[in-house]
Order: sequence, then C-alpha cells, then structure tokens
Amino acid sequence: MSPSALIKRTAAALMAVGVLSVATPAAAQSNVLRVVPHSNLAVLDPIWTTAYMSRNHGYMIYDTLFGTDEKGVVKPQMVESYSISTDNRMYSFKLRKGLEFHDGQPVTGEDVIASLQRWGKRDAMGSALMQFVSRMDSPTPDTFRIFLGEACGFVLEALGKPSSNVPFIMPKRIAETDAFKQIEEHIGSGPYVFKRDEFKPGDKAVYTKFAKYVPRSEPPSGTTGGKRVYVDRVEWNLALRDAQAQVNALQKGEVDIIEALPFDFFETVKKDASIQMPKYANYGLQYMARFNHLNKPFDNPKVRQAVAAAFSQEAFLRAQVGVKELYRPCGSMFICGTPFGSTAGSDIQMKSNMKKAQDLLKASGYDGTPIVIMKPTDLASIQKLPDVAAQLLRQAGFKVDLQAMDWQTLVGRRAKKDPIDKGGWHMFLTAWQAFDVWNPIANPTTDTRGEKSTWFGWATDDKMVELRNSFMRATDEGQKKKIAEAMNTRMFEIGTHVIVGEYDQPMAATKNVSGFFVTNGNIYWNLKKN
Repeated sequence: MSPSALIKRTAAALMAVGVLSVATPAAAQSNVLRVVPHSNLAVLDPIWTTAYMSRNHGYMIYDTLFGTDEKGVVKPQMVESYSISTDNRMYSFKLRKGLEFHDGQPVTGEDVIASLQRWGKRDAMGSALMQFVSRMDSPTPDTFRIFLGEACGFVLEALGKPSSNVPFIMPKRIAETDAFKQIEEHIGSGPYVFKRDEFKPGDKAVYTKFAKYVPRSEPPSGTTGGKRVYVDRVEWNLALRDAQAQVNALQKGEVDIIEALPFDFFETVKKDASIQMPKYANYGLQYMARFNHLNKPFDNPKVRQAVAAAFSQEAFLRAQVGVKELYRPCGSMFICGTPFGSTAGSDIQMKSNMKKAQDLLKASGYDGTPIVIMKPTDLASIQKLPDVAAQLLRQAGFKVDLQAMDWQTLVGRRAKKDPIDKGGWHMFLTAWQAFDVWNPIANPTTDTRGEKSTWFGWATDDKMVELRNSFMRATDEGQKKKIAEAMNTRMFEIGTHVIVGEYDQPMAATKNVSGFFVTNGNIYWNLKKN
C-alpha cells in the first residue's frame, strides 16, 4: 500500500472512530431515563420509614408478592398461585419460576417469611396482620404458608398493599436485620439494580436494568402486571431542587421527567407543546397535620380539637396548591369518593371557624407552651403548609416555634419520642397517596396503641383500638362501611390528626417518553425513551 493510500485509510479510520465517539453518547442517552424526583433520597430502607422517596427506591429494586391494580384490585406478582383453607385460617402460596436476587441467589419461601416478619413490625397493616398470624413456614423452597390463629378478611390486601410501607421481599440475611435499624445491603429481585457505588446523597441515585428479571405476562396496572424495562439506566437527579431550574432543564431536554411539577408552574407547562403531563393516578393525595400525642399540650384532646377547628382546609389548599382544578376540601379521613369515604363527625373542622377555635383553646386550659412545627425547606409539594399552620395557630391563640429543616432531617426527627427540651417536636405536615389512607387498617393514623403504634405521633385511644379490631374481623362490606364511619367520627372526636384537604399532583415529561400508565405512585418500568 502506498504512503498516500495508507494516510487516506488511516484518516478514514480516525474519522470513523470520531463519528463513533460522538454518536455513542447520544445513542447511550436514549437508553438513560433522567428523573427529577420529588425529594432527596437519604434513607435506603423502605421498611424503616414511610417516606415516599424510600418507597420509590424500594419499587426500583425489590419485588412484591402481590400488587394492587389501578382499580384497587389485588393480584399476584411474585406469587404464581395460592389457595385458602375452608376455614380461612391457612394460606398456601407458590412462587413463580425465575425469581432471582441481584446477587444470583434464588428467591425462596424463607426469604419471604423473614421479609414479612420484619415488615410486620413497622407497617400499620402489617402489624395488624401479625396479630392474627400464629406461624409461617416454607415446606419447599418455592412455597410458603401463613397460618392464622383466627380468620381475618385482609390477608391478600395486606400482602398487596401498594404504598408505604410496602412488603418488599429481601434476602433472608438482610430481612433479619432489626426492624428498628436500617439495612446496610440493598439487594432485591426487582427490575432494577441499585448502583451503590454511584450513589451520592443530595446529588444522584442510579439504577441499571436487571437483565435476569422475568416480568409477568399481564399488562402493567398500578403495581401489578409485567414490569418490563426498556431503558438500560435510570438516573435520579437529587441536586436539582429549584423549581424554575427543574422546568428549565425539562424544556431544554436535560431531564426527561419531573416527578412532582411545582404547582406555580402548572399553567405555564400546560401550555408548552413540547411537554406532556401524563395521568399516572386515579386518586389524589391527602394533606394532613400530625400531632405528637406524647408531648404537652397535644396530650390533651381538647387542645387537638381547637387545632381542628382552626385549620380551614381552603386556607391550606389555596396557599399550597393554588390551582383550583387540582384541589378539593374533604371531611373524610379515608378519602372522599372511595369505598370507606365518610364525612361523619367532621363538623368540628368542616363547619367551624376561628372564634370556635379560640373558645375551644381557652376552655382546654392551654398554658402557652410554644408549638414546635417542623417545616421542610426542600419539598415543594408541602413546604407552604407549615406556614399556614403557624399563622392559623397564632390566630387561635397558640404560641408557635416554626423550625426549618430539609425533609430527610424531618423524617429522621419525627421518628424520635424525645421531649421538646431534648429536640422533640409537636407537629409536622405531610401528604399521603389515597391508597395509603383509604383503608381503615392500612391508614397509619388509626393505630392508637400509644407508644406501640407503628407510625409517628403515637396516639392513644382504647375505643379506636376496639373499632379497628372489629374492622379487621369484619367480612361483610356493609358492616365494614358502618365501622369505618364510626372510626371517622371517633378520629375527629379525639383528634388523631387533622386532614387539610385533597389534591392532585401533576407530573411533567418530555414528549419522547412513552409508556406511562396509571400507577397511583411513582414507578419507572414500562417507560420507553424515543
């Protein structure tokens, strides 16, 4: 070959390499889904906390025995088949083939049992179920059984609950971690693998496709059906917290999805032809203010009633959401329009006024103790609620100490039972997706066993315990609705917490992302990036 020909051939080769070096990143980006989640991810244990970021992380890497579809119907997920004894006291389950953990080990009944036992110590519905479970065993590696000391009507609902805390299945050695300590390994059998080596709290979290995951054949719906993964990698941008910066990045194509579009930008994004706002939920979310019943003055139900009378839902919703089509007042602890939705007993809040609140507070004997409200600074969907709460409480006659912190700090602090002078708290405000609170067993605020309660706030009321126990044992739907109505009334009477309205949280995405389906949450399988 002549020198000139060699030079031409070498140049052509270098050009080809150059082309590839330019094209490869572009091609690679089509297989990377870039998401701006609603908050930072700090807690990686979805059983230790009810925080939705931890739950969403859980859905990426773990799988579940059952799921709940978009209509609220429970369907098998990891389970291939099951049977129930004639006396409804033994449930037998067979796991489907091909279930494998990310470390290469098969999923067994022993893994399932250990996972359920740990979940049952932290979750409201799991704890309720474990009151009926006498024992569990695994006759063969791919089967497990649950034996009940007394029949109850919510076994499958509990195993298939779609939101916090979700009974995710972990390897036995990890699931045997103390339920009140966080796990240190993050290995599941779900559709994605967590890249711990790339995780930077406050910066990014990365998940890669688990090539050995075998999805179900059914179409996805809610948390049921086939979890098909069409991208190689999902990146959560944890650093992009400014609302304007999020929208700018989406418009420029620098990110693909904003999980929780800030309400202030709803109208602007709605008019942008380059952006879609996919429907991902049939039901909205519920805002609530949660009391710490252990610390004065909220150990006094009369003080809590004064707060309920002061908390006009319209004030919270107008300030936090602002877009009329996205919010609605509701006097049901169990979500308006759902099977157990009822406004019984809600007059103390829904038909009250500030004068009533002031009179109730004066009659309560409130001693002027400053109310410590924890205010998250980095969670746009709820960060205005504490300001409204502080204003209304002051108008009612309370002294208020509004303390700002990031959401993950709040999540850690609310789990502590410390007195106020040791860093304790009186109130925080949060949001729950409908599926978390519309069932009187799953709703964590109905657990009023004091310090044995599974959720922060630790309310105590024997009558509520009796009503909840009755609901657990009820099998007739009419009877369940009557009990739920009585529970709704009692919760307003004793002030377990205060609901401050319902709303829909919009999501925004670039037009080149497809495959969205109704999940009632934040789930990232079935999505394609064109």
